[in-house]
Amino acid sequence: MENSILQLFPLSTRCLWQKTAREQEAIQEIRLRAGRQAILYRDGREVFLDRQGEFTDSPEQARIVPQKELEELLEHICHYSPYAFAEELRRGFVTVAGGHRVGVAGQAVMEGDGSIRTLKNISYVNIRVAHQKKGAADGVLAAIYAGGIPQNALIISPPGCGKTTLLRDLIRQISDGNSYGRGMTVGVVDERSELAGSFLGRPQNDMGMRTDVLDACPKEIGMLMLLRSMSPRVIAIDELGSEGELKALGQASACGCRILATVHGTDRRDVERRFGVDTKEWEKMFDLFFILGKEKGKCIVRRIEEKGGRIC
Repeated sequence: MENSILQLFPLSTRCLWQKTAREQEAIQEIRLRAGRQAILYRDGREVFLDRQGEFTDSPEQARIVPQKELEELLEHICHYSPYAFAEELRRGFVTVAGGHRVGVAGQAVMEGDGSIRTLKNISYVNIRVAHQKKGAADGVLAAIYAGGIPQNALIISPPGCGKTTLLRDLIRQISDGNSYGRGMTVGVVDERSELAGSFLGRPQNDMGMRTDVLDACPKEIGMLMLLRSMSPRVIAIDELGSEGELKALGQASACGCRILATVHGTDRRDVERRFGVDTKEWEKMFDLFFILGKEKGKCIVRRIEEKGGRIC
């Protein structure tokens, strides 16, 4: 029960979440909005929680979440010391034991320079339930290794198609070693605390025995920090999103690091248009491109492209 989502809820409401906790492996998200129905995403399908803690497809039978209940939930998650979690709340989420991530929204309190100081009157909570799927990368390991060394790879995926899950398992297997190559030191910059699910600086997910994680640090800064401090042979980041991050990846590659990254997109052309970088530039940095998608509700690797567009 150590990683059970039941522990996220105060004792006063825990009885309502017994069934949800029993079906934790099937639950992706729990969305709670003050004065609105409690909504869960179970096996990719929306269901509601009724007044007895059972699942229902009917919004009319769903339980309405009181504002006070959200306040009590947040206090419990922050161990009744929200000031200790002020920095995380400012970023809009709190990572808790078990690697689960609690996103929050409400009224932003601004600093004079236009940055967010904190959030108050929080009325929206999204609990993203952590699921580590060991073995998710088994089917692509043969493609990613060449001569016992992992190649530079970019995972391209629309939201919700398993890119973080695939990257997480690649990190673990490269770090521990596998039938295609010996274990290697991996440096992970986990800006949103989603890959490792770190709680108080310690990963809640198994990232491998040779992995060092820099948690809650901007990727552009963190990659260069890890290069200087931890001498990784592989650097991994989730959700490449800016030109600065792309440049930092290029510096890591120039230093001899293998690189693993994910990015939102439907295919290579989509990503190239968004970043304004042509095919030749991408292929200077990446050897392989994994294109992910969904088929009959299942996350799949649609294809793997090598440099020059050849299908692997």
